[in-house]
Order: sequence, then structure tokens, then C-alpha cells
Amino acid sequence: METSIGTVDSKDGTTITYTRYGSGPAVVLVDGALAAQEFGPNKALAEALSSRYTVYTYDRRGRGGSGDNRPVDVEREFEDLDAVIGLGAEPVMLYGISSGGGLILDWLLSGRSARKVALYEVPFVVDDTRPPLPADYVEHLNSLLAQGKSGAAIKYFMRQGVRLPALMVAAFPFFPGWSHLKTVAPTMAYDIQYVAEFQRGRELPTARWAGLDLPVTIIVGSKSPAWIRNANAALAAAIPGAEHRILPGQTHLVKAAALAPALIEFYG
Repeated sequence: METSIGTVDSKDGTTITYTRYGSGPAVVLVDGALAAQEFGPNKALAEALSSRYTVYTYDRRGRGGSGDNRPVDVEREFEDLDAVIGLGAEPVMLYGISSGGGLILDWLLSGRSARKVALYEVPFVVDDTRPPLPADYVEHLNSLLAQGKSGAAIKYFMRQGVRLPALMVAAFPFFPGWSHLKTVAPTMAYDIQYVAEFQRGRELPTARWAGLDLPVTIIVGSKSPAWIRNANAALAAAIPGAEHRILPGQTHLVKAAALAPALIEFYG
């Protein structure tokens, strides 16, 4: 498998580290919250897709080998994605998992375009199958981050945002990846801006995405919680012509061997 590692400068001068896999039509993979090239699911997915496509993964700003110029502004992350897209022959195809899918949706709404877009389990909350975010969730999370309380911020995000069991969250400091999570914790300030508005247990504003005019597929795992399956069904209904696909036996921690065939079928 042909791979190469490089860097590209975003519009504001921030260095973004990327890896290129394989050859063929270009596909860019976008990580969700707290993930990076060496800590998350997209490396295995890139390898699984590399026989058919030129696949780009990258460290979102503030993660891995990428820099981060503050203050937080989602337009900077849009420009980071622009820079990575510019490495390939446009128009590229995109894939985003979790809040990385939220990033792509907002990137599209900013007036940018792609050939095709695949999203896996964007973490919206549209009904009462789980509690909505606390009213002060965004403010409290940002306050913890501003105070440098990375560990507390991660635990708050995992408990209130992801809804992991309390005992599991309490054990996080003993997990091998804890030091990585604490290092990239400040980047949660970006991710919450893509999803928090739609994690309140209310119906999605269908008019928001009504103007999107490109092939989109929304994918979920059959074993994921009802709240995220319901939200992604609603998202698919809100995007004109979007496909909705369920992967048997998969959860939010989707396996590349299950996901790659679905993406290959969609991308063509």
C-alpha cells in the first residue's frame, strides 16, 4: 500500500499534518471529537479504502502533528479542510464520523461543495430516547477548558454529551489513551459548535439543509443507541435525496471492514 506523510498550510498559516494512502479518486476522511490520525478509526478505514481511492486523513488543528492558532473559530477548521482537499484533484468525496460529520455539514452550508458526502452517526438528539444536553452544557464545558481542567472536561463531555455510564467515565484516567485525550481536550471547543445546537431533544430544522444539492448517505450501526439511530434517520430525511443506511452489528465504534464496502458502493 502506497502511503506518504506531509504537511500543508491552512489559510491562517496553521500547519496541518496529513497522510495520503493509495491511488484513485480522492476521498478525505474527517475525524470526530478527540480523535486524531494515530488515535481513532479513520486510519484503518483509509487503509481499507486505499486500493480504490487516494485517501487523505489529517490531524484536525490542535491534534497530533497539526498546529492551532486561537481563538476558536470554526471558519479556521473549514479552511483546514479546504487545504487538505486542495491536495487532490477536485471535486473530492468526503467522509465524516460523529462531530466530524457535523463539521462537514457546516462546511457545506458555508457555500463549499464536494462530489459526494458520507456521514456516520452525527450525534444529534431529536427525541426523548435520551436526556438532552444540560441547558448550560456549552458554557460549562468551555469554562472547564478555559480553566485548564482537561480531565474534568473530558469526563463531563463523555457523561453528558456522549451519555456513557458513570462508572465507565470514572475509569477513563486508567485507560491507555487518557494522556492523548487530555492533550487534545481543548479541541472539544470546536466540536461542540457543530452539534450542540441539535442535541436538545427537538426536531431538526429541516429547512437548514434543504438547499444541499449533492449525493449524501447517512450511515448508522444497528447496535447503536436508539437516540443516535433516530437522529440520523431524521437527518437523512432533512437532506434532499439523502440515502439512509444501517450497518448490521455495528456501533458508534464502527469497524472498517463493515464500513468500507458501504462507502465503496456509494462513492463508486
